[in-house]
Amino acid sequence: QVQLVESGGGLVQPGGSLRLSCAASGSFFSINGMGWYRQAPGKGRELVATITRRSTTNYADSVKGRFTISRDNAKNTVYLQMNSLKPEDTAVYYCNADVLLRLTDATIETVQYWGQGTQVTVSS
Repeated sequence: QVQLVESGGGLVQPGGSLRLSCAASGSFFSINGMGWYRQAPGKGRELVATITRRSTTNYADSVKGRFTISRDNAKNTVYLQMNSLKPEDTAVYYCNADVLLRLTDATIETVQYWGQGTQVTVSS
């Protein structure tokens, strides 16, 4: 079983900062891409940022220059540093990971996992 456990959400004033963490645990071969997505009330889930195993990053236009995604491969953890937060950043934030599972000695399968979500509220 593979689990992604997020932490770091909370209530912050506009202009403030938060750092989200997401740690993968369980039995797996490796992890490729990891990312953060968010879902605001009444809206669909949208991409926030992604990062490859070699740390190539991609950001949604709405967060460029304010958010930074990073990862620690030794700890199987991805981070999201969020600065200059705005009320429109309020959402449930989910982490995502493409996990490689070894099925046999010669077979590896990629399975996508999601965390349970962590609430971020930006309000004065």
